[in-house]
Amino acid sequence: MSAPVSIPLYRQLLAAQFDTLPPKVRALHERSGLRRYHGKVEVERGGGWASRLCAWATRLPRAGKGALRVEIDADEGGERWARVIAGKPMRSRLWARDALLREQLGLVRFAFRLEVEDLPGAGRAVIWRVAQVRALGLPLPARWFARVSAREYEREHRYRFDVTASLPRIGLLVHYRGWLDVD
Repeated sequence: MSAPVSIPLYRQLLAAQFDTLPPKVRALHERSGLRRYHGKVEVERGGGWASRLCAWATRLPRAGKGALRVEIDADEGGERWARVIAGKPMRSRLWARDALLREQLGLVRFAFRLEVEDLPGAGRAVIWRVAQVRALGLPLPARWFARVSAREYEREHRYRFDVTASLPRIGLLVHYRGWLDVD
């Protein structure tokens, strides 16, 4: 098990806005150590060769729907996530730097600006917006990633997520959405 976290990652980045989030979203992000969650996911993938190559480089999940297992290990250095979809893990590492959430996904490192907004029919939600991207250490124009976003919210007493990644000229890379049981 990891060492305890003094201030959870999302609380560091969202400050007072963290307390305005729904209970299931707060619960998922305020615990330290190793925790496991189960739920369901539906994944759509783009079909072109460039889309498949980008998805491979970031280790995105394959198309399908079914059971989802998520393991989050949080410590002072950040969080390590393993999203297991159809038996295959999608691993990433998250940490905070310069008021941005950093995520290493395969060969690509993203920096996201987290914001709290009201979603119609869902209440308060965490919205991830791309601020910076580096592939193999090289910076890429953030404007290429304007159609990459994630939302975390609560509906029907479940933690829910909706992640979309689409690039100009390439189209859809992935769209995955679903829920987790969070106590």
